[in-house]
Amino acid sequence: MPTFLLRRAHLVPLDARAGGDPAPHDVLVEDGRVVEVGRQLALPRGTKEYDADGRWLMPGLWDQHVHLGQWTLSSQRLDLVGSRSVEEVFSRLQTKMVETPGVPIVGWGHRPAWWEEQPSVLALDQVTGTLPVVLISGDGHHAWMNTAAMRALDLSERDAMIAEGEWFRVYPRLEELVGSEGTAPAAYLQTMRDAAAKGVVGVVDLEFDQTLAAWPARTAAGAELLRVRVGAYADTLAEFLAAGVRTGEPIPGAGPLVTMGPLKIISDGSLNTRTAWCCTPYLDGLSGAPNLSSEGLRGLMAAASHNGLEMAIHAIGDAAVTEALDAYADTGATGSIEHAQLMAHADAARMAALGIRASVQPAHLLDDRDLTEAIWPDRTDRCFALRWLLDAGVEMVLGSDAPVSALDPWEAIAAAVHRSNDDRAPWHPEHSLTLLEALAASTDGLGTVAAGHPADLVLLDADPLVSGSSLEQAKAMRSMTVAGTWVAGRLVHSSL
Repeated sequence: MPTFLLRRAHLVPLDARAGGDPAPHDVLVEDGRVVEVGRQLALPRGTKEYDADGRWLMPGLWDQHVHLGQWTLSSQRLDLVGSRSVEEVFSRLQTKMVETPGVPIVGWGHRPAWWEEQPSVLALDQVTGTLPVVLISGDGHHAWMNTAAMRALDLSERDAMIAEGEWFRVYPRLEELVGSEGTAPAAYLQTMRDAAAKGVVGVVDLEFDQTLAAWPARTAAGAELLRVRVGAYADTLAEFLAAGVRTGEPIPGAGPLVTMGPLKIISDGSLNTRTAWCCTPYLDGLSGAPNLSSEGLRGLMAAASHNGLEMAIHAIGDAAVTEALDAYADTGATGSIEHAQLMAHADAARMAALGIRASVQPAHLLDDRDLTEAIWPDRTDRCFALRWLLDAGVEMVLGSDAPVSALDPWEAIAAAVHRSNDDRAPWHPEHSLTLLEALAASTDGLGTVAAGHPADLVLLDADPLVSGSSLEQAKAMRSMTVAGTWVAGRLVHSSL
């Protein structure tokens, strides 16, 4: 494994150990780990040397919730982000049909919950005819398909969305329409290179229907750059359990960077699809629903926990969060609640007492702000309640849920700090994080770079702990540039 000495780096003080020392330090890396941090260290014979030239060094960034296959495909899909009506979707779709005649189309990003006219299969059929078209919502929880696509995927024909469990089961079959080139190892490798350029050293990959053999095949073909924790789902759980792999252990045959992650359980739906499970009805009378029975949820958690797996429980609505915490308490399982978008104040303290992590995606609040005000106007003060969680002592980690938001940790940090990305004031700024808190929640639990750390490092061109207003800090995060990224001591991105 690589050995090198990085000279003259300012250490970003993410915890008390740095003592606020403003002087630049040298960092010695051997066999993929930081072995010494100090001033003017001796250069061991044969050791490669880099000059940080006063740049800022911190542990590499993690995205704790990614659908890596979907994110890899996103650049090839019809972009429907920001579309404001059925007519606008049809306009973009018709342009795409002219550009790629006869080629089946998969789109991504529309959020129709607040449109005046709702999507219709019949209307989509009139525009697309016999060309299979699948338009995936921006939250990833439903798809607007035409009849040709339903037939191609052996679904019952209907004038309705394909949503939740049925959609999650059919999603892996989209390759039958568009082929697999978009998720070939070379495409994954490019996605990882792009992430490394933003300082990302690791991701938790919660791609749907991922088999035990998927990552060994990718790494064997060269898609090996970042650390990856691989999630299982109920449909693939038996395969992972049969292999005896436990959370944190290497995936057999996948190389040292790929390890087993959690069991992902989608316990309720989403805001945009109006299926997030809430304690009280939405303004339009809906209240969502659980995706599993109470017994089914506990059964899955107990089986996985008994075999050494952590959980990652998707819970958007407050009822779903409460039920997930009840299930954690009943089963003794460990892990996270993913999203925790709407919650009761008391559940923050319960989460801390149970030792359950909050895996949150701050950039989602930028997309969901207006819709929340429209259909959850009585509970906006309980949405993305990051301050409640941290003040209660909950361990918090940040992610993107890419492709729902971009795989960009700086955007997540900016959203956590400022809670706005337009000219409006921050949305419920009482729940904002400080810049230090947001940065610390992005480094997989590592504080200031120190001896004993894995050599997963990012060298920044500017000090990330910039002073100023939350708006000024958010702008600085969104413009941050990365001079170098190392994973296990290997330089995977560099502008040095």
